Amino acid sequence: MDTHTAGRRPAHHQDDDAPRPRGAALRLRGVAVAYPDGSVPVTRADLDVAPGEIVALVGASGSGKSTVLRGIAGLEDVVAGTVEIDGTEVSGAAGGRPVPVHRRGVGLVFQDGQLFPHRTVARNVVYGLEAAGWGRVRRRARVAELLELVGLTELAGRPVRTLSGGQAQRVALARSLAPAPRVLLLDEPLSALDADLRARLARQIRAVLQAEGTSAVVVTHDADEAAVMADRTVRMGEGGVLDDAGR
Repeated sequence: MDTHTAGRRPAHHQDDDAPRPRGAALRLRGVAVAYPDGSVPVTRADLDVAPGEIVALVGASGSGKSTVLRGIAGLEDVVAGTVEIDGTEVSGAAGGRPVPVHRRGVGLVFQDGQLFPHRTVARNVVYGLEAAGWGRVRRRARVAELLELVGLTELAGRPVRTLSGGQAQRVALARSLAPAPRVLLLDEPLSALDADLRARLARQIRAVLQAEGTSAVVVTHDADEAAVMADRTVRMGEGGVLDDAGR
């Protein structure tokens, strides 16, 4: 399972003539997320993310920010409430079976990027497209498009183990965006970088997401970083969303 590029339906490269659902790209209602040990760290989360909107989740450590992302992606169990992606309920908590991770149309970017160390930059970016069955010509064009977008065209053939931290995170972003996910989830993507690089990369990531028109939820503990990256900030406390500062 490739949780880095969980979106398998390339929204604006496949089925180009198919209408996309209107309304929220992502909607959470009364979502509770449980861990395998039975504990329920998130008891109620409510959130709407509009198409193309970037929302930041901020809050103290332990408030449930990353757990909410993992529930959306299907990496943790949603035991109550509903998770809708483009109007389709995916959690199964309200009845029926949960949609598998790789069929949710969700992309993930983690703190450490989680790149494939023995692949080149381009071979990392193409991974999700190969798994989705894209043809060679279309794969090559999409990889070139994403590498240009993140400013790494000249590094396409370089092994990722030779990259700087900022370069590696841009590769991780390109890889997650390659299959055109419905929603991109970024979990503290810049926390391992130094302050100057974080500020610069926060602006770059926002520009890339806007260029792709991708709806995104960014988890961060840094309010200034949230203000740079996101259109709206949602503050979380213990158990769920406390204050939606943008509404």
